[in-house]
Amino acid sequence: MNLAERSTENVEYMIEQIKEKLKVLNLGAIKPSHFDEEMYEDLKEIYELVMKKNSFSPNEMQALVEELGNLQKNKKADPVGLLFIFVLSR
Repeated sequence: MNLAERSTENVEYMIEQIKEKLKVLNLGAIKPSHFDEEMYEDLKEIYELVMKKNSFSPNEMQALVEELGNLQKNKKADPVGLLFIFVLSR
């Protein structure tokens, strides 16, 4: 997969990989449809960070959730709810 190209498919791929790596319990909490290509580079940076690390501290997890929340179009998901889901999955 060529993540250098902005595409809906790449957004979907990165979101799914982030969810899998972070062990998100509520798979509906983060949906690729919550994000668009306008925030592609920011999402790609988060994706690359998540893929490089083996584990995350609570502070790192909170920062990731906040950043994902900030990137969402129309703010469809609740960042506090996402944090709760991430913490439960640890």
